Amino acid sequence: MNLWCHKSLHQRLYLPFKSFSVKSHFLFFIKFIKTSTKFSQDPQITHVLSLTQDTNFIPITLTAYHKHLSKCNATKSLSPGMEIHARVIKFGLSKDPKIRNHLINLYSKCRFFMYARKLVDGSSEPDLVSWSALISGYAQHGLGKEALLAFHEMYLLGIKCNEFTFPSVLKACTMRKDSRLGVQVHGIVVVTGFEADEFVGNSLVVFYAKCSEFEDSRRLFDAIPQRSVVSWNALFSCYVQSDFFERAVELFHEMVLSGIRPDEFSLSGMINACTGLGNSSQGRKTHGYLIKLGYDSDPFSANALVDMYSKIGNLEDAVIVFEEIAHPDVVSWNAIIAGCVHHECHEWAIKLFGQMRGSGTCPNLFTLSSILKACAGTEYTESGRQLHSSLVKRDINSDFFVGVGLIDMYSKCSMMDDARRVFDCMPQKDVIAWNAVISGHSLNGEDMEAVTLFPSMHREAVGFNQTTLSTVLKSIASLQGTDFCRQVHALSMKSGFESDNYIINSLIDSYGKCGHIEDAAEIFEESPIVDLVAFTSMITAYAQYGQGEEALKLYLEMRDRGIKPDSFVCSSVLNACANLSVYEQGKQVHVHMLKFGFMSDLFAGNSLVNMYAKCGSIDDANCAFSEITLRGIVSWSAMIGGLAQHGHGKEALQLFNQMLMEGVSPNHITLVSVLCACNHAGFVAEAKQYFESMEKLFRIEPTQEHYACMIDILGRAGKLQEAMELVNTMPFQADASVWGALLGAARIHKNIELGRKAAEMLLALEPEKSGTHVLLANIYASACMWENVANMRRVMKDSKVKKEPGMSWIEVKDKVYTFIVGDRNHPRSEEIYAKLDELSELLNKAGYVPMVETDLHDVEQRTKEQLLYHHSEKLAVAFALIATPPGAPVRVKKNLRICVDCHTAFKFICKIVSREIIVRDINRFHHFRDGSCSCGDYW
Repeated sequence: MNLWCHKSLHQRLYLPFKSFSVKSHFLFFIKFIKTSTKFSQDPQITHVLSLTQDTNFIPITLTAYHKHLSKCNATKSLSPGMEIHARVIKFGLSKDPKIRNHLINLYSKCRFFMYARKLVDGSSEPDLVSWSALISGYAQHGLGKEALLAFHEMYLLGIKCNEFTFPSVLKACTMRKDSRLGVQVHGIVVVTGFEADEFVGNSLVVFYAKCSEFEDSRRLFDAIPQRSVVSWNALFSCYVQSDFFERAVELFHEMVLSGIRPDEFSLSGMINACTGLGNSSQGRKTHGYLIKLGYDSDPFSANALVDMYSKIGNLEDAVIVFEEIAHPDVVSWNAIIAGCVHHECHEWAIKLFGQMRGSGTCPNLFTLSSILKACAGTEYTESGRQLHSSLVKRDINSDFFVGVGLIDMYSKCSMMDDARRVFDCMPQKDVIAWNAVISGHSLNGEDMEAVTLFPSMHREAVGFNQTTLSTVLKSIASLQGTDFCRQVHALSMKSGFESDNYIINSLIDSYGKCGHIEDAAEIFEESPIVDLVAFTSMITAYAQYGQGEEALKLYLEMRDRGIKPDSFVCSSVLNACANLSVYEQGKQVHVHMLKFGFMSDLFAGNSLVNMYAKCGSIDDANCAFSEITLRGIVSWSAMIGGLAQHGHGKEALQLFNQMLMEGVSPNHITLVSVLCACNHAGFVAEAKQYFESMEKLFRIEPTQEHYACMIDILGRAGKLQEAMELVNTMPFQADASVWGALLGAARIHKNIELGRKAAEMLLALEPEKSGTHVLLANIYASACMWENVANMRRVMKDSKVKKEPGMSWIEVKDKVYTFIVGDRNHPRSEEIYAKLDELSELLNKAGYVPMVETDLHDVEQRTKEQLLYHHSEKLAVAFALIATPPGAPVRVKKNLRICVDCHTAFKFICKIVSREIIVRDINRFHHFRDGSCSCGDYW
C-alpha cells in the first residue's frame, strides 16, 4: 500500500539531549520528594530516597525502577521521573527496553517531546511500544501533524501497529481532516485484522463522522461485534457536535432499547441534543434519567441541564438545578447568567454576577460578554460604566471581544459618544468591531453617521460582510437615499453578494422604503430563493405606496408556495386591505391570524383594528380592540380615529377620556383623531377646548395638521371669520391642508370671495391638483355663475390639469369591481341599469327629488337628472343589490367626496331595500340606515 510518497522527512520536533548533572538533579529530586505529599507517603519512594542519600548506595533492581517510573507515568510526575532517568543513565540501565518505554511515555505525556524523540532515535531497535507512546503523546496534545510524521517513520521501519496505536493515528487523521490518509489507515486496520477491536472500531467511527461521512460511520458502528457504552457515546457525540440532533436522539433511544445503560457522558450529550432541538419534553425525560441513574451530581451534566433549561425550558428550572450544584464553576455561572440574559432577566443576571464574584469564581470573557448584554438590556449606564472601569483596571479593556461588547452596551444605552471612544481606542479593529459601531449608529437613529462610516471602513481595507451591507441598507432606507442604495447594490454585485439571500432581502426592503417599487420587484422576481422576509418586504412596500392589490396578490402567492406567514406580514396585508377597504379579504387574514396564534401580537392587533375601521365595520374594530391585552397609544389612536371616521364622535371622546384615566398619554396623532371626532360630530366647543389645552395638558405643540382640523371645524360650522383669524395667527405659514379646509368651508356656505382667495393660495402651492379647480367651479355652479365655471374649465384645459375621475368600487366574493360615471363595461350592465330604473320609480314614489343644482354641466334638467342617476356610487350600489344576498350590508368605496345627490338618494334607497349601505369616501364613512345617515348630514 502506498501510504505516502517517499519524500525527505520533516525536521523532527526535538532538541539535542543535554547530559544530566546527576548531583544537582539528585538534590532537586530529594527536595521534591520531601515536599511532595503523594510521593513522600509512598514507602517504596521513601526507600529510594534513603538509598540516594547513602554514599555506599548499591543500585536497586530493574523491577523497582519499572515500578517507580510506572507511578510517575500514572501521576504525570516529570521531575521525579527525570531524576530516575538520571540514575539509570549513571548505572548503565538506560538501554533496558522497558525503562526506555516508560520514559518515552512519561516525556510524551508531559509534552517533553524533545526528550521522548531522543530516546526513540537513540534506541538501536525501537519497538512498537516506544512509537505508540510517542504518537499517542502527540495526538493527545493536539499535534496531529507530528503524530502522522512519527507514524510515517514507524511505518517505513516496518513496525506494525496494534490496537493501541491505531486509535492515536486515526485521532491525528481526524484532527488534520486528512480523509485520504485515514482511509489508507483503515485499509491497514482491515489487513492486520484489528477492525473488530472495539477501541479501533470506535476510532474509525469517530474519524468518518468527523469527516462528514456519516453513512460509513454508522456502517462501521453496526459492524462492531461487542458495543459498549463507549462505542455508543463515540457516534452519539459526533451526531451532537455536527448538529444532527434528531439522529442523536434516535441513537440514544436505540442504545437504551438494546440494553446498554447510559453513563454521564451519554446523558450530557443527550441534554445538548435536546437543547439543539429545543425539545423541553425530551430534556425533562433525560433529566429524569440522570436522577434515576445517580448522575445528577455530575458537574458536566448539571451544567448541561442549566444551559438546556435556560435556552428551551424556563429560567426557574435552570435556577433550581444551578442551586443544587455544590461547587459551581465558571461554566455553571456562565450558563445561568447567559440564561437570564436570554430570557431578558437582565437585573437578575447582574445580581448573579455579583454573587459569582463574591464566591471567588473569576469571570472569563464569556461572563463579561453576557454581563455587558445585561447592562445594555437594562440601560443601566452606571452599572455599565462601573464594569468598564473594572475592566480597565484589570487590563482586559483592550481585549477585542470585550471592546465589541462595550460598544454594543453603550450603543443600546444610547451613549454613542462613549461607544465611539471605545471604538477609537481599540488597537485593532476588524469587521466585527466596525459592524458594532455602524449598527449602534443605525440603532440610535443616527443613520447618516452609519452610512458615512461605511466608506471609511472600506478605505481601511477591513472588508465587509452581509451584516455590514444589511445594516447600511437599513439606514439608507430610513434616509430614503436612493443613490446610496444603488451604490451599495452595485458594490454587493461586485463583491459577489448579489445571490446572498440576506443582502437580497435588505435590497428589496431598502428600495421599497425609498419608493422604488419597480427596482424592489425586479430584485424580488430575479431572486433564486424568496423566503418570508423577502415576501414581507415586498408586500409592505406595495401596501405603503398604494399598491394594495399587488400586496394581496403577493400574499396569496406566498401562501400557495406553502410559506407560513408571521405576525408582521399579516400586519402589512391588513394595512393593504384597509387601504383598499376590502372587508372580506381582511376577514380571511383575520382567520389566518387566529389559526397561527398571532392575536396576542400588538402590531397585528392594531392593524386588525385599523383594517375593520377602514373597511366600514366599526363593531368588528371594537371587538378586535377589546381583545388587545396591552394597549399602547397606537391601539387607542386607531380605535379613536375609527370611531371618528364613522361619525361616532361622542363615543370617540368617551374612549379618549378612558385612555387618559388608564394613564396612557396621547401623542399628536391621537389629538388629530380627537379633533376629527369633534369635526365629524359638529362639536365645536369641545374642539376648541381640546385645541387650546393641548400644550398645557399634554405638552404637545399644535402642528399644521391640528390647525387644519380646527380651521375645518370652524369653517364647517359657519364661523368663517374666526377660521380666518386662526389662519392669520398661526405660528407658521399655512399649508395646502389649511387652505383646502377653508375652500371646503367656502363651498358649503357658498362664500365666493373666501373660495377665490383659498383657491388662489392652493393653486400657488399645488398647481397640478385638479381638486382646487373643481371645488371653485362647484362654488360658482352653486351660485349659477356658469361663465365662471366655463372659465375654470378653460384654465384647467390650458394648464393641462385633468380632473380626477370619480370612481367607486365594491367587493363581491373576494373580487373587486370598479365603476365610473355612466360605466357600461361591466358584464352585468343591463341588469345594473334595469335595477337603477326600478329604483328610480321607487325613489320618486318615496319623495326623492334629484338635486340637479349639484351638477356642473350647463345642460337641460332631464339630462342632469340622468347624469346624476349614473354616478359611480349609484352603479356600485345597484350591482351590490343584484349580486349579494338579501339583507347583507352594501359596502361601497369612493375616491372622492360623496356628492350631495347620492347622499340624499342613499337615505331613501336604504329604507326601500331594507339594507344598510356603507359608503367610505375620501373624508369619512357614511352609514345609511332607516332613512338617515350616521354623519347627520354634516360632512
